[in-house]
Amino acid sequence: MDDVQIKEMVRARYGGIAAASETSCCAPPASSCCGPEATSHDKARRMGYSEAELAAVPEGANLGLGCGNPQAIVAMQSGETVVDLGSGAGFDCFLAARQVGETGRVIGFDMTDGMLKKARSNAARIGAGNVEFRLGELEHLPIADNTADVVISNCVINLVPDKEQVFREAFRVLKSGGRLAVSDVINIAPLPAELRADPALLCGCVAGAAPAERIEAWLSEAGFVEVRVKPNFESREMVKSWASGRGVEDYIAPAMVEARKP
Repeated sequence: MDDVQIKEMVRARYGGIAAASETSCCAPPASSCCGPEATSHDKARRMGYSEAELAAVPEGANLGLGCGNPQAIVAMQSGETVVDLGSGAGFDCFLAARQVGETGRVIGFDMTDGMLKKARSNAARIGAGNVEFRLGELEHLPIADNTADVVISNCVINLVPDKEQVFREAFRVLKSGGRLAVSDVINIAPLPAELRADPALLCGCVAGAAPAERIEAWLSEAGFVEVRVKPNFESREMVKSWASGRGVEDYIAPAMVEARKP
């Protein structure tokens, strides 16, 4: 399967989630990030979101599709501009908007029309005037250089075939001194061929994961400094439920990725 096919498969998968208001991040549809009985709020709690954060977003913004809380690793200031790579229904964007305030700005990017429609509807319902959502692929963001103070992302970059280009784009859109805060999945041991080639796992936060050392190298090559990739091995049970009985927890783990543009 080539990169174009992978991207179209991911687009179709998440477009279907938006259309059906599913809460699963891993195929088949009956499975979910935190077990089949977990609600989207249950999942978010396990990822580190507080009750206050969950109560602050409009209904339908939290689809339970992340693997951590990027808000927890970066302090956003009033008046700053935040860019969210793979914004989905807008969950992290709305939380970021609370931190940057009315003088700040949040721009979410997603390649799925259905997700954009859902996010824009959510923003309109709560009158979020400092949040906007744009159609765009993460490798080629429709935004000017040196725009953002902070770039965040939650379990999306692993879905992109050309991750190195995503990090170059993040560097380009950040201002000098800007911060990168990403929650994603990393590869901690080589995936068996059967798992690596499984279409369900390619668009389910598993087969597209890269090793920490490769992510660190890509970020450094893009120009970032103070690069840090910190795995969260305590989430092993959560990962196990993503593809029950297939042992994926032996090969991947959620991680927080931090870096800064000089």
